[in-house]
Amino acid sequence: MTNLKFPINFVFNIGTFSNDFTATDTNGHVVAYVRQKMFKLKEDIIIYDNESKTKENFRIRADKWIDFSTAYSITDLNTKEEIGKVARKGWRSIWKASYQLIDQHQKLQYNINEDSPWVKVFDSIIGEIPIVGFFTGYFFNPTYSVTNLKGEVIAKLKKEASFTGRKFTVEKVKTTDNDDDQRIVLGLMMMILLERRRG
Repeated sequence: MTNLKFPINFVFNIGTFSNDFTATDTNGHVVAYVRQKMFKLKEDIIIYDNESKTKENFRIRADKWIDFSTAYSITDLNTKEEIGKVARKGWRSIWKASYQLIDQHQKLQYNINEDSPWVKVFDSIIGEIPIVGFFTGYFFNPTYSVTNLKGEVIAKLKKEASFTGRKFTVEKVKTTDNDDDQRIVLGLMMMILLERRRG
């Protein structure tokens, strides 16, 4: 996943038992196929080069048992090196999704935060109303911001309006290195898998 061309689209598959999605760039080229292993006590995510799963490029695994402060290590399977981590910020993430993106030197590099937790609240409440609940995917779509240590927005991930809530778009706001682009996209891949599971 080098020289990524933004925006990057994540489209979840709704016809499979796995929690999986395909990532494509602005030209429609597949840059990754992401699959979460089911029935695991620890999160285990494999990022393939395409939907045919011919090559495993990255793996994201939980550092410890499932809880509210787990860190997820991102490993480049080509070099066998850890290139970063994404960590959920404990109890704070219960109300508002909040994550930290750590670089290959174990240093905090970026923060990922949900822009408005009320979107999720309204989606949950109105989603329980018969018939009306079917349309919440068109009106309540969360947005997440990736910010640097100065608080500047670097990238945004937004859920696109749809009945099934299966498409998300990552847009760049500021220019970053190729390595950072890769780490940001991989971190957002892990985050969105966790957030979709939470509802």
